[in-house]
Amino acid sequence: MKDILWLIQNTLRVTFRKKKNIIMYLCMPLIGIFISLLVYGGDQKTILHVGIVNQDPSEITTDTIQFLKRLENVEISKITTADVQDQISSGYLDSVITFEKGYSDSVLAGEPDHIQLTSIKGAAITAYVKSYLHQYIDNIATISYVAGGNQQTFEQMYQDYQQTDYKLTTNALEDSSKNKFMTNQTIGFLIMIMLMSACNMSEIILLEKENRTYFRLLSTPINARKYIFSNVMVNMIVMTIQVLITLTIMKSIFDIGINMSFWSAAFVMMLFSLISVGISLMIVSFSNSRSAAGALQNLIITPTVMLSGCFWPVEVMPKSLQKIANFLPQRWTLDTLTKLQEGNEFSGLYLNFMILFAFAAAFFLIAVYRFSRNNSTQTFV
Repeated sequence: MKDILWLIQNTLRVTFRKKKNIIMYLCMPLIGIFISLLVYGGDQKTILHVGIVNQDPSEITTDTIQFLKRLENVEISKITTADVQDQISSGYLDSVITFEKGYSDSVLAGEPDHIQLTSIKGAAITAYVKSYLHQYIDNIATISYVAGGNQQTFEQMYQDYQQTDYKLTTNALEDSSKNKFMTNQTIGFLIMIMLMSACNMSEIILLEKENRTYFRLLSTPINARKYIFSNVMVNMIVMTIQVLITLTIMKSIFDIGINMSFWSAAFVMMLFSLISVGISLMIVSFSNSRSAAGALQNLIITPTVMLSGCFWPVEVMPKSLQKIANFLPQRWTLDTLTKLQEGNEFSGLYLNFMILFAFAAAFFLIAVYRFSRNNSTQTFV
């Protein structure tokens, strides 16, 4: 045990003696948070700028304009007919509503007309205002129809409509989807960094083999099993720090709601850290040099990270690629976190945890088998 602790301490000291390694192992995971903030952190509220041209000064037209002013996320400004094209083409206004002469009379007649909506941005912009405006006008037209042409009756009903004694209270619910997307984006980037970190830490084995340091260590009471176990422990220490730093900064500093227990998320990521170590040792076991390990690392990590949905939702990919993603540990890690975000009980995800453990065990067994086959010290152990 003393030998293992010495190896762990020595590896950590040699590794983090270089400042670039501190940046790479401890600061790189934070880049995912900044990317997520840039993509999803902006204000998503859209304000529609609507111009009003009033060519029919009347009580009904004035009330209609007042109704539009009360709409949320709509900013009303009065303009003249001559300014319509200039305001629209310059992009200052999203749309212009023109109340032509005869608008109020057409509403009173039960056949709303003489109203124009001008926009160059299409239905995506005008649909919101159009739906509320049409509903309001139809209500007034219905009152006129019920009044049957009796002006006194209409005015009484219209006044009652404008001065209703009931109120509608609305409460805005917090949109958790943005936090979910930010969490998935950050965790996806963290997964990639953890895989790269594990591979880089495991390549220390090949580096010390090339420098003949490894063989000198074996001439001491330290054996190959102790050496590899110490490398595994160093990997786990580094990735544990990466996970804790990332989750803490997400929750405490940037106030990104992960919609799950901090320790539940940490547990899932620690499971993935075991998988990362297993993959890194497997890559090293199949490599005779650092260049070969680097090429194999790029061949395995980059495609699987992209296919598993770490950078974009897996649902946007073709069905065939989604089926491939189901065989990747990154996909199951993200799926477990997503289910926790959706409110699933931690104890109810035992199948996901078993699958993640199975991935880790499979990669470790492959690595152990490959190491055991390297009987010659000229190859590895």
